[in-house]
Formats: sequence, structure tokens, C-alpha cells
Amino acid sequence: MHAKLLRPLALCGTLTLPALITRFSGVSPDPVVGLLLFGMAVVAASFVLAWAAEAAQVDISGGLAIAILAVIAVLPEYAIDLYFAYTAGSDPEYVAYAAANMTGSNRLLLGLGWSLVVLVSLAIARRRTGRTVRELTLESEYRVELGFLAIASLVAFVIPLTGQISLLLGFALLGFFGFYLWKVSRSEVEEPDLVGPAAVIGELPRRTRRILVVGLFLFAAAVILACAEPFAHNLIATGTRLGIDEFLLVQWLAPLASEAPEFIVAILFAVRGNGAAAIGTLISSKVNQWTMLVGSLPVAYLLGGGGTALQLDGRQVEEFLLTATQTLLGVAALLALRFPRWAAWTLLGLFAVQFALPGQEARYVLCGVYAAIALAAFIRNRRHILPTLTAPFRTTPQETGDQMSEEATERAGGAR
Repeated sequence: MHAKLLRPLALCGTLTLPALITRFSGVSPDPVVGLLLFGMAVVAASFVLAWAAEAAQVDISGGLAIAILAVIAVLPEYAIDLYFAYTAGSDPEYVAYAAANMTGSNRLLLGLGWSLVVLVSLAIARRRTGRTVRELTLESEYRVELGFLAIASLVAFVIPLTGQISLLLGFALLGFFGFYLWKVSRSEVEEPDLVGPAAVIGELPRRTRRILVVGLFLFAAAVILACAEPFAHNLIATGTRLGIDEFLLVQWLAPLASEAPEFIVAILFAVRGNGAAAIGTLISSKVNQWTMLVGSLPVAYLLGGGGTALQLDGRQVEEFLLTATQTLLGVAALLALRFPRWAAWTLLGLFAVQFALPGQEARYVLCGVYAAIALAAFIRNRRHILPTLTAPFRTTPQETGDQMSEEATERAGGAR
């Protein structure tokens, strides 16, 4: 096998070994040491997942590949968050941790991820063209993903309004995510632009490539499942020892570890001048966070012994409201399929402000600021609102072509 593939895979495998040995030997390390060991293993497994998911684009349609990549890239976050929700069924204290991890990762993805990708893309474009580029332009195909995100972000306001995530809402969101996967699977198959280990995997013979991709998926998933629980426990224990608010630790440190591969992949796309693909991947990640992840929380809670609704306290309601209004601003800024520089700096600035103003009143004021800017952006881009909201339900050219092909086949069969 190519050395360019063996070296990174061997490195990631080596980084997972200390955590796996600790996990299955029954040793209980110091919380800080355990946090580092299990966090390192989760990040290493995430890189393996990202490489495998990118290489899988060779064999499946582009839109579906992006959606699967987005899901897989945040699988560590899913494992940790669903563990918190499952445990909350028997220990109500963990409800706060489930909400913290979800809202933190969601705001981190948009406030930091979207902003950095756009700013890097614009800087690369300026260096290549020698002139200032003020906005990142997306292709029309991304309106479908944006439409799904727009609808999901509006539905998200049901959570802070009711103060709970009900099982009914969870099933509805999971069904919507299934519809999203079906919709993007109808997009055209395009040759992926792979780099690094993913490119080496993609160049392998088809049978070898598929076996390796499945093997990497299984290995990474096994590592994540083995390390997610002890990582979460050590995270909370570390916060208690250091006198740090466990809620904030779970909200920001865990997502930074679990979403690092996704950020790195997106930044790599941007550095190579493919900013549209980078932001497209992050948009898809937001869709699955607001649908599959949120929808799975009440299911995990029920399976863990809880009721049919995950009840939230006042702090968690504030966090969900702040996260939903931030998402609304992101959607509003992108309605014209152009991501302007001002929007990137605004999202990044508001994301940073929340750390300087952590109080309850400050969070509500920040919600108002997000909402006011989003309203202004909606008014400015008002002619794009209806096309965006209806995009997930419109027939794409690819679907039209498939339907015409099926009808032609039926007519040919009837003629015989």
C-alpha cells in the first residue's frame, strides 16, 4: 500500500492505542490524563472517518457524499451527545450536558467554521486574482441544502418556546433528515477533488477501495464508541477539579475535539480555492445537527429510561434560543447564495462576544442582535425567501431526467 496512506493511518492508529488499552484494561487514570487520552483517540478516529468519507465520494453522488461526509465528520459529537441524552434518562443532571454539547457545537460550526472558511476563501481569491473579492459565491445547487436549513432553523424555535424536545418533534426531524438524504441523493454524480490520504484511497482499484473504506468506517466507529463514554466522564471530572463550569466545558471543549476534522477538511477546501465546496459541507453539517442530532436526543433519552420529552431548564432554553437565532442569521445572509465579507466578520464577532458577556441578560440581548440583523438581511434578500423555502420540494433537473428515462422505458416495454 502507498506510503502516503500507510503513514497517516499508522499515526492515527497509534494515537488510539493508549485510550483503547486504558479502556479495556479497567484502569482509571487521572481525569486530566483520561481526558487527553480519550480526546486524542476521538480526534484520531475522526480523521480516519473523514478520509474514508471523502474517498467514498468516488462511488456515490456528490450531494449524498457531502451529506454523508457531514454526518460522519461530526459522528464523535453524536456519540458524546447521545451518551449524555441516554444517561439523562436515569440521571436528570445530564440533560444540561446534552443541551450544552449540542448548542455549543452548533454555534461553533456557524460562528467560527462558516466565518473562517469564507475569510480564508476570500483571502485566497485575492491572492490569486490580485484584486479584492468581497463575497463568496455559491452555485445554484446549494439552494436545496439552504432550503432544508432554513426550514429546520424555523422549526428549531419550537424548542425554546415549549421548553422541551418532544419525541414527536424528534421523529419529525428524523423523518425530515431522511427526506434530505433522499433529495440530495438525486443530484448528479461528479468526480470528487480529493487530497491527501483520501486521494490515495480514491485511486485504489474499486474492490480494494470499497473494502478499505468500509474497514476504516468500522475501525473509527469502534474507537469512538469505546472512547465516547470515558471521554465524557473525564471531561466533567476535569471541570469539577479545575473549578470550571461543567456546562461550559462540555459546551465548548468537547465540540472543539469532535469537530476538528470537519473544520480541517473545510479549511483545506478553502485553501485550495474551493470555498463553495467548503461552505457547502458546513451547511450540510448544520442541516444534520438541527435534524438528525436534535431528533435523536429524545429517542436516546427515552431509551435511557426517561420520558417522552427531554425537559429543558431556563439556562438550556436560553442556549437553544441563542443557537436558533444565530442559525437564522446565517440563513438570511446566504439567501442570495452569496456570502459577503461583512456577514463573515459579523458572525465571527458575535460568536466572540458571547464569551465576554456570559450572563442571562447578555444572552437575550445577543439573541435580539442576531434577530435584528437577520431581519434586515431577510428584507434585503426578500425575493430569495420563497425560492429557498420551496427548493427542497421542487423537482430537480436530475430527477426530471430520471423520470423521463423511466417513462421512456415503460413506453418501450408497452410497445413490445
